[in-house]
Amino acid sequence: MDFSATVYRKTGQPLAPGEAEALRPNHDGYRLWPTHRLPEGEILRGMDALAGYLVQHRRIALDGVAAVLWTSIEKGLGAALSKRGASYAWFNSRDAFASPDVLDAMLAPYLGDDPLFGRRFEGTIDDFLDQGRLRDLKARVAEQQGPLIVVGPGAASVLPDGYLVFFDVPKNEAQYRSRAHSIANLGAERPVAASAAYKRNYFVDWPVQRRMLASLLPDIGCIVDAQRPADPSFCEGDTLRRTLRHLAQRPFRVRPWFEPGAWGGTWLKRRIPDLPQNEVNYAWSFELITPENGILVEANGAVMELSFDLLMAQESERVLAGHVRRFGQDFPIRFDFLDTFDGGSLSLQCHPRTEYIEREFGEPFTQDETYYILDAKPGAQVYLGFRERADHGAFERALRESAELHVPVDVDEFVQSHPARPHDLFLIPHGTVHCAGEGTLVLEISATPYIFTFKLYDWLRVGLDGKPRTLNIDRALANLDTSRRGEAVTRDLVPVARTIARGDGWVIEHLPTAPEHFYDIHRLVIDDELSIATDGSCHILSLVEGARMCIDAGDGPQPYRYAETVVVPAATERYTVRAVGETSIKVLKAFLKDDRD
Repeated sequence: MDFSATVYRKTGQPLAPGEAEALRPNHDGYRLWPTHRLPEGEILRGMDALAGYLVQHRRIALDGVAAVLWTSIEKGLGAALSKRGASYAWFNSRDAFASPDVLDAMLAPYLGDDPLFGRRFEGTIDDFLDQGRLRDLKARVAEQQGPLIVVGPGAASVLPDGYLVFFDVPKNEAQYRSRAHSIANLGAERPVAASAAYKRNYFVDWPVQRRMLASLLPDIGCIVDAQRPADPSFCEGDTLRRTLRHLAQRPFRVRPWFEPGAWGGTWLKRRIPDLPQNEVNYAWSFELITPENGILVEANGAVMELSFDLLMAQESERVLAGHVRRFGQDFPIRFDFLDTFDGGSLSLQCHPRTEYIEREFGEPFTQDETYYILDAKPGAQVYLGFRERADHGAFERALRESAELHVPVDVDEFVQSHPARPHDLFLIPHGTVHCAGEGTLVLEISATPYIFTFKLYDWLRVGLDGKPRTLNIDRALANLDTSRRGEAVTRDLVPVARTIARGDGWVIEHLPTAPEHFYDIHRLVIDDELSIATDGSCHILSLVEGARMCIDAGDGPQPYRYAETVVVPAATERYTVRAVGETSIKVLKAFLKDDRD
Protein backbone atom coordinates (compact mmCIF):
# COMPACT_ATOMS: atom_id res chain seq x y z
CA MET A 1 0.00 0.00 0.00
CA ASP A 2 1.21 3.48 -0.88
CA PHE A 3 0.90 5.41 2.38
CA SER A 4 1.30 8.73 0.55
CA ALA A 5 -1.98 8.18 -1.28
CA THR A 6 -3.99 6.41 1.38
CA VAL A 7 -5.10 6.97 4.96
CA TYR A 8 -3.21 4.08 6.52
CA ARG A 9 -4.22 4.49 10.19
CA LYS A 10 -7.60 5.14 11.80
CA THR A 11 -7.40 6.74 15.25
CA GLY A 12 -7.66 10.05 17.03
CA GLN A 13 -4.23 9.49 18.57
CA PRO A 14 -1.11 11.19 17.18
CA LEU A 15 1.70 9.32 15.50
CA ALA A 16 4.77 9.20 17.75
CA PRO A 17 7.26 11.85 16.59
CA GLY A 18 10.74 10.79 15.57
CA GLU A 19 12.41 13.86 17.08
CA ALA A 20 13.29 13.73 20.77
CA GLU A 21 12.62 17.44 21.22
CA ALA A 22 9.03 17.03 19.98
CA LEU A 23 8.35 14.68 22.88
CA ARG A 24 9.28 17.13 25.62
CA PRO A 25 6.18 18.36 27.47
CA ASN A 26 5.72 22.06 28.21
CA HIS A 27 4.40 21.25 31.69
CA ASP A 28 5.46 19.24 34.73
CA GLY A 29 2.62 16.72 34.67
CA TYR A 30 2.05 13.23 33.31
CA ARG A 31 4.25 12.48 30.28
CA LEU A 32 2.78 10.75 27.24
CA TRP A 33 6.20 10.10 25.70
CA PRO A 34 8.70 8.86 28.31
CA THR A 35 12.10 8.29 26.71
CA HIS A 36 15.32 6.62 27.84
CA ARG A 37 18.77 7.47 26.56
CA LEU A 38 20.86 4.85 24.82
CA PRO A 39 23.90 3.85 26.88
CA GLU A 40 25.97 4.13 23.69
CA GLY A 41 25.48 4.11 19.93
CA GLU A 42 23.16 6.22 17.78
CA ILE A 43 19.71 6.24 16.25
CA LEU A 44 19.40 7.16 12.58
CA ARG A 45 16.30 8.39 10.77
CA GLY A 46 14.88 8.43 7.30
CA MET A 47 14.75 6.22 4.23
CA ASP A 48 17.83 7.85 2.73
CA ALA A 49 19.82 7.18 5.90
CA LEU A 50 18.64 3.57 5.91
CA ALA A 51 19.65 3.17 2.27
CA GLY A 52 23.06 4.63 3.07
CA TYR A 53 23.47 2.16 5.89
CA LEU A 54 22.40 -0.87 3.85
CA VAL A 55 24.23 -0.13 0.62
CA GLN A 56 27.39 -1.67 2.06
CA HIS A 57 25.70 -5.10 2.11
CA ARG A 58 25.08 -7.24 -0.99
CA ARG A 59 22.62 -9.85 0.36
CA ILE A 60 19.97 -8.42 2.66
CA ALA A 61 16.95 -9.97 4.41
CA LEU A 62 14.35 -7.36 5.35
CA ASP A 63 12.26 -9.37 7.82
CA GLY A 64 9.61 -8.14 10.24
CA VAL A 65 6.00 -8.15 11.35
CA ALA A 66 2.87 -8.27 9.22
CA ALA A 67 1.80 -4.75 10.30
CA VAL A 68 4.62 -3.13 8.31
CA LEU A 69 3.46 -1.34 5.15
CA TRP A 70 5.73 -3.58 3.12
CA THR A 71 4.87 -2.24 -0.33
CA SER A 72 5.65 1.29 0.80
CA ILE A 73 8.91 0.20 2.41
CA GLU A 74 9.98 -1.62 -0.74
CA LYS A 75 9.07 1.36 -2.93
CA GLY A 76 10.67 3.99 -0.67
CA LEU A 77 13.83 2.05 0.12
CA GLY A 78 14.24 0.96 -3.51
CA ALA A 79 14.07 4.59 -4.65
CA ALA A 80 16.57 5.67 -1.97
CA LEU A 81 19.00 2.92 -2.97
CA SER A 82 18.66 3.85 -6.65
CA LYS A 83 19.53 7.46 -5.79
CA ARG A 84 22.82 6.12 -4.45
CA GLY A 85 23.46 4.19 -7.65
CA ALA A 86 22.79 0.84 -5.99
CA SER A 87 20.86 -1.76 -7.95
CA TYR A 88 19.35 -4.72 -6.11
CA ALA A 89 17.25 -7.63 -7.30
CA TRP A 90 14.15 -7.81 -5.08
CA PHE A 91 12.43 -11.00 -3.94
CA ASN A 92 9.33 -11.17 -1.77
CA SER A 93 8.90 -13.69 1.03
CA ARG A 94 5.17 -13.93 0.34
CA ASP A 95 6.05 -16.13 -2.65
CA ALA A 96 7.04 -18.79 -0.12
CA PHE A 97 3.85 -18.62 1.94
CA ALA A 98 1.21 -21.32 1.82
CA SER A 99 -2.03 -20.31 0.16
CA PRO A 100 -4.63 -18.48 2.26
CA ASP A 101 -6.93 -21.52 2.04
CA VAL A 102 -4.23 -23.78 3.47
CA LEU A 103 -3.46 -21.28 6.22
CA ASP A 104 -7.15 -20.86 7.05
CA ALA A 105 -7.47 -24.63 7.46
CA MET A 106 -4.34 -24.77 9.65
CA LEU A 107 -5.59 -21.98 11.90
CA ALA A 108 -9.26 -22.97 12.08
CA PRO A 109 -8.84 -25.00 15.31
CA TYR A 110 -7.24 -21.95 16.95
CA LEU A 111 -9.71 -19.32 15.78
CA GLY A 112 -13.01 -21.23 15.87
CA ASP A 113 -16.27 -19.33 15.49
CA ASP A 114 -16.30 -17.28 18.70
CA PRO A 115 -16.22 -13.58 17.66
CA LEU A 116 -13.78 -12.67 20.46
CA PHE A 117 -11.85 -15.66 21.69
CA GLY A 118 -9.58 -18.30 20.21
CA ARG A 119 -6.69 -20.46 21.32
CA ARG A 120 -3.01 -19.56 21.30
CA PHE A 121 -1.28 -20.89 18.19
CA GLU A 122 1.84 -22.79 19.18
CA GLY A 123 3.66 -22.79 15.86
CA THR A 124 6.29 -20.62 14.20
CA ILE A 125 6.69 -18.61 11.01
CA ASP A 126 7.89 -21.78 9.27
CA ASP A 127 4.40 -23.26 9.66
CA PHE A 128 3.14 -20.48 7.36
CA LEU A 129 5.59 -21.35 4.60
CA ASP A 130 4.93 -23.91 1.87
CA GLN A 131 8.08 -26.03 1.72
CA GLY A 132 7.87 -26.47 -2.05
CA ARG A 133 7.40 -22.75 -2.66
CA LEU A 134 10.18 -22.02 -0.18
CA ARG A 135 12.60 -24.30 -2.08
CA ASP A 136 11.67 -22.65 -5.37
CA LEU A 137 12.18 -19.16 -3.97
CA LYS A 138 15.50 -20.12 -2.39
CA ALA A 139 16.60 -21.52 -5.73
CA ARG A 140 15.74 -18.30 -7.55
CA VAL A 141 17.57 -16.32 -4.90
CA ALA A 142 20.62 -18.60 -5.19
CA GLU A 143 20.74 -18.03 -8.97
CA GLN A 144 21.07 -14.27 -8.47
CA GLN A 145 24.73 -13.31 -8.76
CA GLY A 146 24.40 -9.61 -7.99
CA PRO A 147 23.15 -7.71 -4.94
CA LEU A 148 19.72 -8.85 -3.74
CA ILE A 149 17.09 -8.14 -1.12
CA VAL A 150 14.44 -10.50 0.22
CA VAL A 151 11.62 -8.52 1.79
CA GLY A 152 8.70 -9.44 4.06
CA PRO A 153 7.88 -11.60 7.08
CA GLY A 154 9.94 -14.77 6.93
CA ALA A 155 12.68 -13.20 4.81
CA ALA A 156 15.32 -14.71 7.10
CA SER A 157 13.95 -18.17 6.37
CA VAL A 158 14.45 -17.51 2.67
CA LEU A 159 17.90 -15.92 3.06
CA PRO A 160 19.36 -17.23 6.32
CA ASP A 161 22.87 -16.03 5.46
CA GLY A 162 21.81 -12.51 4.49
CA TYR A 163 22.37 -9.32 6.46
CA LEU A 164 19.32 -9.28 8.73
CA VAL A 165 17.22 -6.14 9.13
CA PHE A 166 14.11 -6.45 11.31
CA PHE A 167 11.17 -4.06 10.81
CA ASP A 168 8.86 -3.69 13.79
CA VAL A 169 5.63 -1.75 14.40
CA PRO A 170 4.12 -1.03 17.85
CA LYS A 171 1.01 -3.09 18.45
CA ASN A 172 -1.23 -0.08 19.01
CA GLU A 173 -0.18 1.15 15.57
CA ALA A 174 -0.92 -2.31 14.16
CA GLN A 175 -4.47 -1.92 15.47
CA TYR A 176 -4.84 1.57 14.00
CA ARG A 177 -3.72 0.19 10.63
CA SER A 178 -6.14 -2.72 10.88
CA ARG A 179 -8.99 -0.27 11.48
CA ALA A 180 -7.99 1.58 8.31
CA HIS A 181 -7.75 -1.72 6.38
CA SER A 182 -4.22 -0.81 5.29
CA ILE A 183 -2.70 -4.11 6.42
CA ALA A 184 -3.63 -7.79 6.40
CA ASN A 185 -2.85 -10.52 8.88
CA LEU A 186 0.20 -12.74 8.52
CA GLY A 187 -0.09 -14.69 5.25
CA ALA A 188 -3.50 -13.25 4.38
CA GLU A 189 -4.22 -11.68 1.00
CA ARG A 190 -6.59 -8.94 2.14
CA PRO A 191 -7.64 -7.09 5.28
CA VAL A 192 -10.58 -8.17 7.42
CA ALA A 193 -12.73 -6.31 9.96
CA ALA A 194 -10.69 -4.78 12.77
CA SER A 195 -12.23 -7.03 15.43
CA ALA A 196 -11.40 -10.17 13.46
CA ALA A 197 -7.90 -8.86 12.75
CA TYR A 198 -7.32 -8.23 16.46
CA LYS A 199 -8.50 -11.71 17.40
CA ARG A 200 -6.17 -13.22 14.79
CA ASN A 201 -3.32 -11.01 16.02
CA TYR A 202 -3.78 -11.91 19.66
CA PHE A 203 -4.08 -15.66 19.21
CA VAL A 204 -1.90 -16.26 16.14
CA ASP A 205 0.16 -13.46 14.62
CA TRP A 206 1.61 -11.88 17.74
CA PRO A 207 2.71 -15.18 19.34
CA VAL A 208 4.28 -16.27 16.03
CA GLN A 209 6.04 -12.95 15.53
CA ARG A 210 7.19 -12.90 19.14
CA ARG A 211 8.85 -16.32 18.69
CA MET A 212 10.33 -15.15 15.40
CA LEU A 213 11.76 -12.03 17.01
CA ALA A 214 13.24 -14.00 19.90
CA SER A 215 14.92 -16.49 17.56
CA LEU A 216 16.32 -13.78 15.28
CA LEU A 217 17.36 -11.29 17.98
CA PRO A 218 20.98 -12.50 18.38
CA ASP A 219 21.54 -12.17 14.61
CA ILE A 220 19.76 -8.87 13.90
CA GLY A 221 22.18 -6.50 12.19
CA CYS A 222 19.80 -3.55 12.19
CA ILE A 223 16.39 -2.95 13.74
CA VAL A 224 13.87 -0.50 12.29
CA ASP A 225 10.94 1.21 13.98
CA ALA A 226 8.55 1.42 11.02
CA GLN A 227 5.59 3.20 12.63
CA ARG A 228 6.43 6.31 10.54
CA PRO A 229 6.57 4.76 7.04
CA ALA A 230 8.35 7.67 5.34
CA ASP A 231 10.60 8.39 8.31
CA PRO A 232 11.79 5.14 9.90
CA SER A 233 14.12 5.18 12.90
CA PHE A 234 16.78 2.52 13.24
CA CYS A 235 19.89 1.40 15.08
CA GLU A 236 22.48 -1.32 14.80
CA GLY A 237 21.81 -4.72 16.29
CA ASP A 238 24.69 -4.44 18.74
CA THR A 239 23.31 -1.09 19.94
CA LEU A 240 19.90 -2.73 20.39
CA ARG A 241 21.25 -5.60 22.46
CA ARG A 242 23.34 -3.30 24.67
CA THR A 243 20.31 -1.07 25.20
CA LEU A 244 18.13 -4.00 26.26
CA ARG A 245 20.80 -5.04 28.76
CA HIS A 246 20.93 -1.47 30.07
CA LEU A 247 17.13 -1.20 30.44
CA ALA A 248 16.91 -4.51 32.28
CA GLN A 249 18.97 -3.19 35.20
CA ARG A 250 17.28 0.11 36.08
CA PRO A 251 13.80 1.63 36.43
CA PHE A 252 11.95 2.62 33.26
CA ARG A 253 8.52 3.56 31.91
CA VAL A 254 6.87 2.04 28.88
CA ARG A 255 4.98 4.25 26.45
CA PRO A 256 1.31 4.30 27.51
CA TRP A 257 -1.50 4.50 25.01
CA PHE A 258 -5.15 5.43 25.35
CA GLU A 259 -8.49 4.29 23.93
CA PRO A 260 -12.09 5.52 24.08
CA GLY A 261 -14.87 3.11 25.00
CA ALA A 262 -18.61 2.77 25.50
CA TRP A 263 -18.36 3.53 29.22
CA GLY A 264 -15.36 5.88 29.04
CA GLY A 265 -15.00 9.03 31.10
CA THR A 266 -13.39 12.43 31.39
CA TRP A 267 -10.76 12.09 34.14
CA LEU A 268 -7.88 11.14 31.86
CA LYS A 269 -8.82 13.82 29.35
CA ARG A 270 -8.84 16.50 32.06
CA ARG A 271 -5.76 15.38 33.99
CA ILE A 272 -3.50 14.61 31.01
CA PRO A 273 -3.59 17.76 28.88
CA ASP A 274 -1.39 16.31 26.12
CA LEU A 275 -4.09 13.80 25.22
CA PRO A 276 -6.04 14.73 22.09
CA GLN A 277 -9.23 16.37 23.25
CA ASN A 278 -11.22 15.42 20.15
CA GLU A 279 -11.87 11.87 21.39
CA VAL A 280 -15.39 11.34 22.72
CA ASN A 281 -13.91 10.00 25.98
CA TYR A 282 -11.09 7.86 27.32
CA ALA A 283 -11.96 4.50 28.80
CA TRP A 284 -8.49 2.97 29.10
CA SER A 285 -4.92 3.99 29.64
CA PHE A 286 -2.69 1.05 28.80
CA GLU A 287 0.00 1.88 31.33
CA LEU A 288 1.72 -1.49 31.34
CA ILE A 289 0.16 -4.19 29.20
CA THR A 290 3.43 -5.64 28.02
CA PRO A 291 2.18 -7.70 25.07
CA GLU A 292 1.23 -4.35 23.50
CA ASN A 293 3.47 -1.65 25.02
CA GLY A 294 6.84 -0.47 23.78
CA ILE A 295 9.77 1.47 25.24
CA LEU A 296 10.92 4.75 23.69
CA VAL A 297 14.69 5.25 23.46
CA GLU A 298 16.55 8.30 22.22
CA ALA A 299 20.02 9.29 21.06
CA ASN A 300 21.47 12.21 19.08
CA GLY A 301 18.05 13.88 18.92
CA ALA A 302 16.25 10.90 17.37
CA VAL A 303 13.73 8.50 18.93
CA MET A 304 12.67 4.94 18.22
CA GLU A 305 10.35 2.50 19.95
CA LEU A 306 11.38 -0.98 21.03
CA SER A 307 8.74 -3.57 21.81
CA PHE A 308 8.59 -5.05 25.30
CA ASP A 309 8.85 -8.41 23.54
CA LEU A 310 12.46 -7.58 22.70
CA LEU A 311 13.32 -6.88 26.32
CA MET A 312 11.79 -10.12 27.56
CA ALA A 313 13.31 -12.17 24.74
CA GLN A 314 16.82 -11.16 25.75
CA GLU A 315 16.57 -10.10 29.38
CA SER A 316 13.76 -12.05 31.06
CA GLU A 317 16.13 -13.41 33.72
CA ARG A 318 17.29 -9.93 34.71
CA VAL A 319 13.73 -8.58 34.69
CA LEU A 320 12.16 -11.47 36.64
CA ALA A 321 15.10 -13.15 38.41
CA GLY A 322 14.03 -16.55 39.79
CA HIS A 323 10.41 -16.01 38.74
CA VAL A 324 11.51 -16.62 35.15
CA ARG A 325 11.15 -20.33 35.96
CA ARG A 326 7.38 -19.88 36.11
CA PHE A 327 6.77 -17.06 33.65
CA GLY A 328 9.54 -17.45 31.08
CA GLN A 329 9.35 -14.56 28.63
CA ASP A 330 5.86 -13.52 29.77
CA PHE A 331 5.90 -10.39 31.90
CA PRO A 332 3.33 -11.35 34.56
CA ILE A 333 1.81 -8.08 35.89
CA ARG A 334 -0.16 -5.33 34.16
CA PHE A 335 -1.27 -1.85 35.20
CA ASP A 336 -3.99 0.09 33.43
CA PHE A 337 -6.47 2.84 34.18
CA LEU A 338 -10.25 2.50 33.81
CA ASP A 339 -11.96 5.89 33.61
CA THR A 340 -15.71 6.11 34.33
CA PHE A 341 -15.83 9.76 35.46
CA ASP A 342 -18.97 11.18 33.82
CA GLY A 343 -19.12 7.92 31.90
CA GLY A 344 -20.87 4.66 32.73
CA SER A 345 -20.39 1.50 34.73
CA LEU A 346 -18.28 -1.22 33.18
CA SER A 347 -20.07 -4.35 32.02
CA LEU A 348 -20.99 -6.78 34.79
CA GLN A 349 -18.37 -9.46 34.27
CA CYS A 350 -16.08 -12.19 35.53
CA HIS A 351 -12.82 -13.78 34.42
CA PRO A 352 -12.00 -17.44 33.69
CA ARG A 353 -10.87 -20.04 36.14
CA THR A 354 -7.27 -21.23 35.73
CA GLU A 355 -8.16 -24.60 34.29
CA TYR A 356 -10.67 -23.00 31.90
CA ILE A 357 -8.26 -20.42 30.45
CA GLU A 358 -5.61 -23.11 30.00
CA ARG A 359 -8.00 -25.58 28.36
CA GLU A 360 -9.99 -23.19 26.18
CA PHE A 361 -7.46 -20.51 25.24
CA GLY A 362 -4.00 -21.96 25.86
CA GLU A 363 -3.06 -19.25 28.38
CA PRO A 364 -0.53 -20.30 31.05
CA PHE A 365 -2.18 -18.27 33.85
CA THR A 366 -5.45 -16.48 34.33
CA GLN A 367 -6.74 -12.94 34.77
CA ASP A 368 -6.75 -12.37 38.54
CA GLU A 369 -7.33 -8.65 39.12
CA THR A 370 -7.53 -5.93 41.72
CA TYR A 371 -9.09 -2.45 41.58
CA TYR A 372 -7.19 0.33 43.33
CA ILE A 373 -9.31 3.48 43.46
CA LEU A 374 -7.07 6.37 42.43
CA ASP A 375 -9.94 8.85 42.44
CA ALA A 376 -13.70 8.73 42.90
CA LYS A 377 -16.71 10.98 42.96
CA PRO A 378 -18.81 11.08 46.15
CA GLY A 379 -21.19 8.13 46.09
CA ALA A 380 -19.12 6.09 43.61
CA GLN A 381 -19.25 2.33 44.00
CA VAL A 382 -17.78 -0.96 42.89
CA TYR A 383 -19.94 -4.01 42.27
CA LEU A 384 -18.27 -7.06 43.79
CA GLY A 385 -19.64 -10.46 44.80
CA PHE A 386 -23.20 -11.72 45.23
CA ARG A 387 -25.69 -10.73 47.86
CA GLU A 388 -26.11 -13.30 50.60
CA ARG A 389 -29.55 -14.44 49.44
CA ALA A 390 -29.05 -13.97 45.70
CA ASP A 391 -30.80 -16.70 43.72
CA HIS A 392 -28.34 -17.94 41.10
CA GLY A 393 -31.09 -19.46 38.97
CA ALA A 394 -33.08 -16.26 38.99
CA PHE A 395 -29.92 -14.33 38.11
CA GLU A 396 -29.31 -16.54 35.08
CA ARG A 397 -32.91 -16.21 33.93
CA ALA A 398 -32.76 -12.43 34.25
CA LEU A 399 -29.55 -12.30 32.21
CA ARG A 400 -30.90 -14.47 29.41
CA GLU A 401 -34.20 -12.61 29.30
CA SER A 402 -32.34 -9.32 29.07
CA ALA A 403 -30.16 -10.57 26.23
CA GLU A 404 -33.15 -11.95 24.31
CA LEU A 405 -35.75 -9.24 24.94
CA HIS A 406 -33.49 -6.24 25.57
CA VAL A 407 -34.95 -5.54 29.01
CA PRO A 408 -32.94 -4.26 32.00
CA VAL A 409 -31.60 -6.42 34.82
CA ASP A 410 -31.97 -5.25 38.41
CA VAL A 411 -28.29 -5.79 39.18
CA ASP A 412 -28.69 -4.62 42.79
CA GLU A 413 -31.05 -7.52 43.46
CA PHE A 414 -28.21 -9.97 42.94
CA VAL A 415 -24.84 -8.23 43.23
CA GLN A 416 -23.35 -6.30 46.15
CA SER A 417 -22.16 -2.74 45.73
CA HIS A 418 -19.42 -1.24 47.90
CA PRO A 419 -18.51 2.42 48.43
CA ALA A 420 -15.46 3.33 46.35
CA ARG A 421 -13.20 5.94 47.93
CA PRO A 422 -9.69 7.06 46.94
CA HIS A 423 -7.04 4.51 48.01
CA ASP A 424 -9.52 1.66 48.54
CA LEU A 425 -8.49 -1.72 47.13
CA PHE A 426 -10.86 -4.42 45.87
CA LEU A 427 -9.67 -7.95 45.13
CA ILE A 428 -11.11 -9.73 42.09
CA PRO A 429 -9.93 -13.35 41.91
CA HIS A 430 -11.08 -15.27 38.84
CA GLY A 431 -14.75 -16.19 38.82
CA THR A 432 -15.81 -13.19 40.94
CA VAL A 433 -18.72 -11.15 39.60
CA HIS A 434 -17.71 -7.47 39.50
CA CYS A 435 -17.53 -4.15 37.73
CA ALA A 436 -16.50 -0.56 38.47
CA GLY A 437 -19.38 1.87 38.74
CA GLU A 438 -19.65 5.35 37.27
CA GLY A 439 -17.49 8.08 38.77
CA THR A 440 -14.26 6.16 39.40
CA LEU A 441 -10.70 6.27 38.16
CA VAL A 442 -9.50 2.72 38.74
CA LEU A 443 -5.88 1.64 38.69
CA GLU A 444 -6.36 -1.95 37.64
CA ILE A 445 -3.54 -4.19 38.83
CA SER A 446 -3.74 -7.65 37.39
CA ALA A 447 -2.06 -10.69 36.00
CA THR A 448 -1.11 -9.89 32.42
CA PRO A 449 -3.94 -11.61 30.45
CA TYR A 450 -6.24 -8.78 29.51
CA ILE A 451 -8.91 -9.76 26.96
CA PHE A 452 -10.65 -12.54 28.85
CA THR A 453 -13.54 -10.54 30.22
CA PHE A 454 -16.79 -12.49 30.14
CA LYS A 455 -19.65 -9.99 30.02
CA LEU A 456 -22.83 -11.01 31.82
CA TYR A 457 -24.71 -7.75 31.36
CA ASP A 458 -23.85 -4.43 29.73
CA TRP A 459 -26.67 -2.12 30.77
CA LEU A 460 -28.38 -2.44 27.34
CA ARG A 461 -25.94 -0.03 25.72
CA VAL A 462 -24.19 -0.11 22.36
CA GLY A 463 -20.54 0.37 21.54
CA LEU A 464 -19.02 3.48 20.00
CA ASP A 465 -19.78 1.92 16.60
CA GLY A 466 -23.50 1.93 17.42
CA LYS A 467 -23.68 -1.87 17.54
CA PRO A 468 -24.65 -3.97 20.58
CA ARG A 469 -21.63 -5.14 22.54
CA THR A 470 -21.05 -8.88 22.58
CA LEU A 471 -22.09 -10.71 25.76
CA ASN A 472 -20.48 -13.94 26.96
CA ILE A 473 -23.18 -15.28 29.27
CA ASP A 474 -22.47 -18.98 28.78
CA ARG A 475 -18.74 -18.61 29.34
CA ALA A 476 -19.33 -16.37 32.35
CA LEU A 477 -21.79 -18.73 33.99
CA ALA A 478 -19.36 -21.60 33.49
CA ASN A 479 -16.76 -19.67 35.49
CA LEU A 480 -18.76 -17.80 38.14
CA ASP A 481 -17.80 -18.50 41.73
CA THR A 482 -21.19 -18.25 43.42
CA SER A 483 -19.64 -18.86 46.84
CA ARG A 484 -18.31 -15.28 46.83
CA ARG A 485 -21.32 -13.75 48.53
CA GLY A 486 -22.53 -11.97 51.61
CA GLU A 487 -20.26 -10.80 54.42
CA ALA A 488 -17.42 -13.01 53.17
CA VAL A 489 -16.94 -10.63 50.23
CA THR A 490 -16.13 -7.68 52.48
CA ARG A 491 -14.00 -9.85 54.74
CA ASP A 492 -12.00 -11.56 51.98
CA LEU A 493 -12.01 -9.15 49.04
CA VAL A 494 -11.89 -5.66 50.57
CA PRO A 495 -8.59 -5.67 52.46
CA VAL A 496 -7.69 -3.19 55.18
CA ALA A 497 -4.21 -1.66 54.99
CA ARG A 498 -1.86 -2.77 57.76
CA THR A 499 1.43 -1.08 58.67
CA ILE A 500 4.24 -3.61 58.42
CA ALA A 501 7.27 -1.31 58.75
CA ARG A 502 8.05 2.28 59.57
CA GLY A 503 11.11 4.46 59.88
CA ASP A 504 12.23 8.06 59.93
CA GLY A 505 10.00 9.71 57.32
CA TRP A 506 8.36 6.62 55.82
CA VAL A 507 5.74 3.93 56.41
CA ILE A 508 5.12 0.68 54.49
CA GLU A 509 1.54 -0.57 54.43
CA HIS A 510 0.48 -4.02 53.27
CA LEU A 511 -2.68 -4.34 51.17
CA PRO A 512 -2.89 -8.13 51.12
CA THR A 513 -4.11 -9.86 47.99
CA ALA A 514 -6.01 -13.15 47.83
CA PRO A 515 -4.28 -16.55 47.74
CA GLU A 516 -5.18 -16.79 44.04
CA HIS A 517 -3.11 -13.70 43.23
CA PHE A 518 0.55 -14.44 42.50
CA TYR A 519 1.40 -10.79 43.18
CA ASP A 520 1.12 -8.69 46.32
CA ILE A 521 0.73 -4.96 46.98
CA HIS A 522 2.45 -2.50 49.32
CA ARG A 523 1.68 1.19 49.73
CA LEU A 524 4.67 3.36 50.57
CA VAL A 525 3.97 6.59 52.45
CA ILE A 526 7.12 8.70 52.16
CA ASP A 527 7.88 12.11 53.69
CA ASP A 528 11.56 12.09 52.76
CA GLU A 529 13.04 8.97 51.17
CA LEU A 530 12.92 5.19 51.37
CA SER A 531 15.53 2.66 50.20
CA ILE A 532 13.98 -0.52 48.79
CA ALA A 533 15.46 -3.90 47.87
CA THR A 534 13.88 -5.79 44.99
CA ASP A 535 14.54 -9.11 46.78
CA GLY A 536 14.39 -11.19 43.62
CA SER A 537 11.20 -9.71 42.16
CA CYS A 538 10.44 -7.02 39.63
CA HIS A 539 8.52 -4.11 41.16
CA ILE A 540 5.86 -2.00 39.45
CA LEU A 541 5.28 1.41 41.01
CA SER A 542 2.63 4.08 40.59
CA LEU A 543 2.61 7.48 42.25
CA VAL A 544 -0.95 7.53 43.63
CA GLU A 545 -0.70 10.67 45.75
CA GLY A 546 1.59 13.67 45.41
CA ALA A 547 2.81 15.56 42.36
CA ARG A 548 6.31 14.12 41.90
CA MET A 549 8.81 11.57 43.11
CA CYS A 550 12.37 10.70 42.17
CA ILE A 551 13.78 7.20 41.89
CA ASP A 552 17.52 6.66 42.17
CA ALA A 553 18.92 3.25 41.30
CA GLY A 554 22.54 4.34 41.56
CA ASP A 555 22.88 6.33 38.37
CA GLY A 556 21.21 9.55 39.47
CA PRO A 557 17.65 10.49 40.42
CA GLN A 558 14.97 10.22 37.73
CA PRO A 559 11.71 12.20 38.14
CA TYR A 560 8.24 10.66 37.86
CA ARG A 561 4.85 12.33 38.08
CA TYR A 562 1.45 11.60 39.55
CA ALA A 563 -0.23 8.53 38.01
CA GLU A 564 2.88 7.47 36.07
CA THR A 565 3.79 3.78 36.14
CA VAL A 566 7.39 2.64 36.61
CA VAL A 567 8.92 -0.82 36.11
CA VAL A 568 11.85 -1.75 38.36
CA PRO A 569 13.53 -4.96 37.10
CA ALA A 570 14.67 -7.48 39.68
CA ALA A 571 18.28 -6.92 38.56
CA THR A 572 18.11 -3.35 39.88
CA GLU A 573 18.54 -4.95 43.35
CA ARG A 574 18.12 -1.70 45.29
CA TYR A 575 16.68 1.74 44.63
CA THR A 576 15.62 4.82 46.58
CA VAL A 577 12.30 6.64 46.26
CA ARG A 578 12.33 10.31 47.28
CA ALA A 579 9.40 12.63 47.81
CA VAL A 580 9.62 15.87 45.83
CA GLY A 581 7.91 18.86 47.38
CA GLU A 582 6.77 19.77 50.84
CA THR A 583 4.10 17.09 51.28
CA SER A 584 4.35 13.33 51.64
CA ILE A 585 3.71 11.02 48.72
CA LYS A 586 2.02 7.66 48.37
CA VAL A 587 3.46 5.07 46.03
CA LEU A 588 1.75 1.81 45.19
CA LYS A 589 4.13 -1.11 44.69
CA ALA A 590 3.09 -4.43 43.15
CA PHE A 591 5.52 -7.34 43.19
CA LEU A 592 5.60 -11.09 42.72
CA LYS A 593 5.07 -13.23 45.77
CA ASP A 594 7.93 -15.40 46.86
CA ASP A 595 7.80 -18.80 45.15
CA ARG A 596 7.72 -20.33 48.62
CA ASP A 597 4.55 -18.43 49.63
